[in-house]
Amino acid sequence: MADLRALPAAPPVHRSPLRWLNNQPYLLLSLTSLFWAANIVLARHVGSHVPPITLTTIRWTGVFLILLPFAWPHLKQDWPKLRGALPLMLLLSATGFAFNNAISYWAMQYTEALNALLIQSAGPLFVALWSLILFGVRLTPAQLAGIAISLAGVLTIILRGDFSALASISFNRGDIMFGSSLVSFGLYSALIPRRPRIHQLSLISFTTCCGALLLLPFASWEFASGARLQFDLLTMATLGFVLIFPSTLAYLFFNRGIALIGPNRAAPFFHLVPVFGSAMAILLLGETLALFHLIGYALVLAGVVIASRQASAKR
Repeated sequence: MADLRALPAAPPVHRSPLRWLNNQPYLLLSLTSLFWAANIVLARHVGSHVPPITLTTIRWTGVFLILLPFAWPHLKQDWPKLRGALPLMLLLSATGFAFNNAISYWAMQYTEALNALLIQSAGPLFVALWSLILFGVRLTPAQLAGIAISLAGVLTIILRGDFSALASISFNRGDIMFGSSLVSFGLYSALIPRRPRIHQLSLISFTTCCGALLLLPFASWEFASGARLQFDLLTMATLGFVLIFPSTLAYLFFNRGIALIGPNRAAPFFHLVPVFGSAMAILLLGETLALFHLIGYALVLAGVVIASRQASAKR
């Protein structure tokens, strides 16, 4: 009988952290919400400093150039599929990148961050509505309950536990503009599972390139109207942050999350945006942590768990 001690030991299995992250939909979608929450706060801060359409055009051009060296081999391989689905790919570029982002940045010049976060909470409803209209996909009872619970948590945080404050909130054209960006992104979210089977880098590099090209005429009009990008420290810091976190990483994470669990199960993660936004206010701006924060956080997390778990999906 062979001496088992003489047999070579099996080589250790090394798991890439990136490969592990790529298969963690809940973490990916949570990080996406964190980056988008920071983007809303930042957009409000620099709204009058950076022209919105110019910023969006630079944003997607920059993301495309950052990803191109890594995406090029996949783009060449996936080009026949991209060309065959060109109308869908252009619609994804317009709804998820061009219109959605330009109009939301523009809206932040006219609305308050509070209103934007409140309107943001309706994001899952627009995803569900588009999924129902286009593909007949209905929310399951668990998904509907989860969205309702997390929405209650969002309102608790934003209204500071005083739901009567809803009556005193007034909406302006900026709020309507921000709402239209959510309608657009809801369509993008509903359509993204229908994309051709291509590499993720092919998807985001192609759509960001097309999104930037679609915005070029409007950016030229904005420039001709006298709006100028000021190349100072604030602008450079804004561009650097926007390119990396709410753009490149957030869209890679969001697309992958939807690919793993579907749009209706992923949609409740929109409600984490105001949660992270309020947490940033506590940590960075010195806002006091109150009981309504804890109640709101608990409701949002409970709703997200209920709506996004595997058992909530249709069998």
